[in-house]
Amino acid sequence: MQTRKLGNSGLEVSALGLGCMGMSFGYGPAHDKNEMISLLRSSYEKGITFFDTAECYGPFLNEELLGEALAPFRDKIVIATKFGFLEGDSKKGLDSRPEWIRKSIEGSLKRLNTDVIDLYYQHRVDPNVPIEDVAGTIKNLIQEGKVKHFGLSEAGAESIRRAHAIQPVTALQSEYSLWWRTPEEEIFPTLEELGIGFVPFSPLGRGFLTAKIDENTRFDSTDFRNSLPRFAPEARKTNQAFVDLLGKMAADRGVTNAQMALAWNLAQKPWIVPIPGTTKLHRLEENLGALNLQLSAQDLKEIDEAASKITIEGARYPEQLQKIAGK
Repeated sequence: MQTRKLGNSGLEVSALGLGCMGMSFGYGPAHDKNEMISLLRSSYEKGITFFDTAECYGPFLNEELLGEALAPFRDKIVIATKFGFLEGDSKKGLDSRPEWIRKSIEGSLKRLNTDVIDLYYQHRVDPNVPIEDVAGTIKNLIQEGKVKHFGLSEAGAESIRRAHAIQPVTALQSEYSLWWRTPEEEIFPTLEELGIGFVPFSPLGRGFLTAKIDENTRFDSTDFRNSLPRFAPEARKTNQAFVDLLGKMAADRGVTNAQMALAWNLAQKPWIVPIPGTTKLHRLEENLGALNLQLSAQDLKEIDEAASKITIEGARYPEQLQKIAGK
């Protein structure tokens, strides 16, 4: 398995991580626990050492799942989890008060069946709590041996700089894919300057870039994509042009859409570690195949030129969620 280091921190992980949210939350009902334990252990056997979860995935179910599944090889992997929602529930709003962070980590440590969190992210920047207070709290938790590395999720450049000045930030996790490239504008230069790694979630466009979703796809009633403007049927119909483009480029190289999209993501910077999620072993194996696809500078130029001619329809989040992203 290829490995990468997240910025200047020295934290080394598999070049592809595994986003675990969908096993318990977000994309419909939670999947069978035993099947997911089997998938998680298979992913480790195939070389993945970087697993991403959060207390709000469930809430709490996903951390409990990982705590049980990953226990046999806990000392050989990196577990990332997140805090920052009231009572650990994303439906209840943000809460990054220092006292809540301390409550959150005790719960996460217990559910994850571990003594230390390898990478602890603030899930979203809380406008009611100075980020210096958040970073200071994590700094103390690192000194106490409960956390190894500090991360931010969906934070803007100013927040990253302010936090990093108090406690060095190891990684930023934000959405990034061929159809959401906004981080390239301001975030990438900031991360490069400060020596911070980047962990893209939804590198496959929440499944859309795999060509397995079209305008007629019906999502489960509990699938949060139902609320995303970019996934409205008419938007999917328009955005299919992008998937078709990706499919042509993939076919020319004898790979799948997913492999092409992930290889593109990996090729952008050496300190990028995407975390595609899946609940199926064959999809996991397909995703890992992206590591064997090396895109040349000419390949990347061709993709950029073709993609620049396509306009993506629909915002990535509804307005209320967009307000707390990129702060």
